[in-house]
Order: sequence, then structure tokens, then C-alpha cells
Amino acid sequence: MSNILALIEVSSNGDLRDSTSSLLAAAARIGSPVAVVVTRPGAGSALVERLGNLGAAQVVLAESDQAGTLLVTPQVDALAAAVSTLAPGAILTVNSVEGRDVAARLGVRIGAGLVIDAVNLRSEGLTIVATHSVFGGAYTVESTVQGRPLIVTVREGAIEGPADAAVPVVTTVSLTSDARNSAVIDEVIDLVVTSTRPGLRGATRVVSGGRGLGSPEKFALVDQLADALGAAVGASRAAVDAGFVGQTCQVGQTGVTVSPQLYVALGISGAIQHRAGMQTAKTIVAINKDADAPIFDIADFGIVGDVFTVVPQLIAAIESRGKK
Repeated sequence: MSNILALIEVSSNGDLRDSTSSLLAAAARIGSPVAVVVTRPGAGSALVERLGNLGAAQVVLAESDQAGTLLVTPQVDALAAAVSTLAPGAILTVNSVEGRDVAARLGVRIGAGLVIDAVNLRSEGLTIVATHSVFGGAYTVESTVQGRPLIVTVREGAIEGPADAAVPVVTTVSLTSDARNSAVIDEVIDLVVTSTRPGLRGATRVVSGGRGLGSPEKFALVDQLADALGAAVGASRAAVDAGFVGQTCQVGQTGVTVSPQLYVALGISGAIQHRAGMQTAKTIVAINKDADAPIFDIADFGIVGDVFTVVPQLIAAIESRGKK
């Protein structure tokens, strides 16, 4: 099996991002996962066991005093160094703002082809094929490039994890990046999240509400079902524009793209802008009083009815099962 590099994103406090499991699972589908982590000197050793439990067969700890102070340059340097020593078949990053930036820069640096926003990966001999959901989820297409290695950004949550646990081989390298052409990070201000619910990006279950909820007060029904399911809360653009919930909850082409195991849409008509952000969910459940709503065209299960009648019954049923 060829080595597959996976750039692991780390938070400002040194913890693994939620995308780690999905990215290593994607790497395991096409080869032997190699986790590449950029950290401050000595900080990465605490992550090795967790990365092995998530499927990393190897871990490259790229230690740099500039980690967290230069924007993406250390990550590009770390991947370029790993490419020269490990000769990977592919390099994977998360399809985040940072991941796309790193992938594009690396492509120019090593002269490799790049495919964006893959929702699945497979190998056919020496060729790696990426699957994409495009045009608002209306089409599923496949792409690859000639030559190796291939650089791929992977949609967060689209590929299930974790991969098989391993005891990783660890390599530590020291990096010093050229800061002259790099953006410098002056300060990182963490957004304080007080909710006990999972974050929307990367959540395995999502309950979203639309304009059909009618008001911010009635949007609380979405919160109640999300709490019963242990799900994240999302919303359509119409609900956000109406002030029912904050913009950080918006799912769609101009919001967050999600690929959960379960997506429940309450009072969402299913405009193409919204479908573009959630159509790759494994199971879609739609509840809407309009039988002709476009959301039913992509739903695995659909209920035509008033959400204020159906959802309380659904919550009661979920809670009663939990008590048994």
C-alpha cells in the first residue's frame, strides 16, 4: 500500500480538530495513513496515541517555533518535506479555508494535480479516483489527474471513520519556514461556545429548521429535537435571514457544508442553495406541510404534516425509548 499523507489540523490550544477521524478514514481507503502534524517543539508527543487510535500507521511530527505564528506556511513546508522522504500516492487535507490554501500552495510547490471537495475516494491500481457532489448535489461526478502524487481536499464528515487503530511509527523533524512571504498571526481569539451540543461542521447528526418554523421562539422546536437526538443545530438561509438563529448555523452553499449520518429538515422547502450544503448526508428526513416541497425529492424519509404536531410526538417517542 502506498503512503497517503493526511494534514492534521490542530486548534490554537494544541488539540486535534474534529476533522481528524474522517480525514484518516479517507486516507485508509486508498493506502496507508500517514498523519502530518505541525506543532510547537515537544507539544506533538501527546497527540501520537490518539492519532494511532484514529488509524494513523505513521505520524510525522513537524516541530516549528513558528507553528501558530505563520499562516499555513509551516504546513506547506511540512508536507513538502514528507513528500520528498515518503513518496506518497496522495496528500489529503480537509476542505476548510486553511486546508484549501495549503493544498493549492503545495500543488504549486511540488507540481502536483489538485482536486477539491471530495466526498469519497477509491483506488484503481495506481490511480486514485475522487468522487464529488456538484451543482447543488444534482450530479455525482468522479475526477482524477495524471501523475502522482494527487492532492485532494476532503469534505469534512463525508467519509466515515475511524480507520483501524494502529501503533504508529513516529518521525520527528524540525522546520524553519521563510517568514518573508508569509502572513503573520498576531493574535488568535477563540470563539467561546457554551452549548453542550456538537459543533455543526463534522457532526454525525444535524437537525435544521427553516422559515416554516415561523419565529425565533418557535425555532426552539429544532433545539428540542436536536437535544433528544444528541445532534447539532442547523438552519436554512431563509431562517437565518429572518433572524430565527445566528448565521453560524446556516447550512448551504453560502453557509456550512455538512455530511452527517442523519440530517433532519424541519419546515425547510429545500431550495437548491440549501441542498448544496447537505445533500451528501447518509440519511435525510424531511418534515414539511407542503407535499410538493423540493426537499422531498432528496429525502430518504418524508413526513407531510405540521412540524408543531409531528415533532413533539417524535421527541416523546425518542425519550420513551431512552427510558426503556
